Amino acid sequence: MLENYFPVLVFIIVALIFGCVPMIIGRLVGPHRPDPEKLSPYECGFNAFEDARMKFDVRYYLVAIAFIIFDLEVAYMFPWAAIYKEFVGAENAVVRSFGFVEMFIFMGILIVGFVWAWLKGALEWE
Repeated sequence: MLENYFPVLVFIIVALIFGCVPMIIGRLVGPHRPDPEKLSPYECGFNAFEDARMKFDVRYYLVAIAFIIFDLEVAYMFPWAAIYKEFVGAENAVVRSFGFVEMFIFMGILIVGFVWAWLKGALEWE
């Protein structure tokens, strides 16, 4: 029974070797000379001028959520488009219409979400 898991153990050991050994070697062999210039915060060539934990406008998050939603929409539409030919070629009329109705409902729900975000002003910028 345990001999079935031996390849997994070998894989984990090899992954740890390839992941950890170069970091350990770099830490032991590489130069380590910290100074205040190297340890200072760096932000696009400028000194940091504000706290990194400042508040962001909620619209940034709303746009990010809208992007994720519509990105996932496309990810779900590809498999549907790949098997749509099978729905159309089905002999049963219920199966033929199922593929279209299924995507119609899916797109309807996403359009309602898009309209809601639009009406809430998530896509408006000042």
